[in-house]
Amino acid sequence: MPRKPGERRHQILQVLAGMLEDPAGEKITTAALAAKLEVSEAALYRHFASKAQMYEGLIEFIEQTLFGLVNKVTAEETSGVRQVHSIVSLLLGFASKNPGMTRVLIGDALVNENPRLQARINQLQDRIEAQLRQSLRFAVTGGELPESTDVAARANLIVAYVAGRWHQYAKSGFKRSPLEMAEAQAAMLA
Repeated sequence: MPRKPGERRHQILQVLAGMLEDPAGEKITTAALAAKLEVSEAALYRHFASKAQMYEGLIEFIEQTLFGLVNKVTAEETSGVRQVHSIVSLLLGFASKNPGMTRVLIGDALVNENPRLQARINQLQDRIEAQLRQSLRFAVTGGELPESTDVAARANLIVAYVAGRWHQYAKSGFKRSPLEMAEAQAAMLA
């Protein structure tokens, strides 16, 4: 039965993400990925020009998923503080459900790969921070936070907190959930 267009590509990305869930966090080679898929390395390169393109595919998935959810939160939630709380919860929940993607988010899986991949993750985090600033400004104008609130500093603190929780989760071998104490900590931050 012929495959649907993009099906093999999707399968490659799923297997790559699964391999990233290994708590040992060893470097993934195209040879190991091909072996896991039971195909030749040449077959991988029919779908992706390089390993960097495979990681870009994972980053695209992360961006589409996270910003799709963030946009939904900001469209539906009328409270700026609750927007911030929901965004933090979804960022931590995404990591909890996608351990391999967490290694991409913290840059751990991108070590010794093309530097543009880390730049793209940095840009993703900058976009998250910008959205948090916007939600915090909304909270200030709505009277939920004092006028004196430094929204830039608070948004940066929240992003640092989330990145720290992602990092802690990955470095614990995915044993220490990023959602552990998240409710109480998010309330302190927002």
